[in-house]
Amino acid sequence: MILNMKKSIYEINYNSPLDVYETQKAIKFVKDTFEKKLAEKLTLLRVTAPLFVSTHSGLNDGLSGVEKPIGFTVPRLNEDVEIVHSLAKWKRMALSKYDIHIYKGLYTDMNAIRKDEEPDFIHSIYVDQWDWEKGILECDRTYSCLKRTVKQIYSAIYWLSVQVEKKYPFLENSLPRDITFVSTKELEKMYPNLSRKEREDEICRKYKAVFLYQIGEKLQDGLPHDSRAADYDDWKLNGDILVYYPLYDMALELSSMGIRVNKERLVKQLKEKHEEYKLENDYCQSILNDDLPQSIGGGIGQSRLCMFMLQKAHIGEVQVSIWDKDEVEKLKKHNIYLL
Repeated sequence: MILNMKKSIYEINYNSPLDVYETQKAIKFVKDTFEKKLAEKLTLLRVTAPLFVSTHSGLNDGLSGVEKPIGFTVPRLNEDVEIVHSLAKWKRMALSKYDIHIYKGLYTDMNAIRKDEEPDFIHSIYVDQWDWEKGILECDRTYSCLKRTVKQIYSAIYWLSVQVEKKYPFLENSLPRDITFVSTKELEKMYPNLSRKEREDEICRKYKAVFLYQIGEKLQDGLPHDSRAADYDDWKLNGDILVYYPLYDMALELSSMGIRVNKERLVKQLKEKHEEYKLENDYCQSILNDDLPQSIGGGIGQSRLCMFMLQKAHIGEVQVSIWDKDEVEKLKKHNIYLL
């Protein structure tokens, strides 16, 4: 059995290569540079996006199905709303609403609060990502379309890493030029005795950049590699972009994405999760009635990308959130200063 060698945040020998002031400048450089390249690669239009959606619309991201969104009532409208977890479903509706043509798309800054997230060095209750969506045809709902899009996104990530190293030569680029594609079932066969997370770590140690696909499909034990909502990604045509993070000797997820469900896959996946009741909400009805375009989309973590590119030890070094006070003080003793 291969042991998981991931390091603890308190075991690394760490001194940030950038002070707080230079970090703020570098965060802007990373975000501005990548955003422009991503839009160019995928032919995306930047749009504004909601912070909250109607509770009854079905537009909020259900994530794994157990996280509860923060909700409130708008008294003047007598309407219950929820702060978004992500814009996975809203974007598909926006493609149609904004009359964006096939093979073009949109992206937006998505800011969310996930109160049930367990904060640690790579997780925060505050989530910031580039959410993007692109229109395709029914005939494009294929692995080759997914693979081609992943390569376009990864090429933007790799290009960014080169630009960061040019500007900050002490931040050496550790990414390979090409990304490796591995399905969850292939990964299971490669490392049958490892946990799911250990498998990700091991494959990223080997290839440095991996697209792990078919996240929602069941493995030998009858469970998926990781839980995924049933009503937006097609589990056969989705996946995560993972990179190797040398600081911790581990896999770091930068993006989750996929080709979206058509009405057949929507019904099948909701039945599999015993969530047929969702078929009655406005969003699912729009899919069943062919009112929404076929699409591919995903999210790319802004703070995750900054953390990786700037070689930071904690996500709190590149975003402002809330953390355990005792933990913050303990981190200072290890040269880790949270914003």
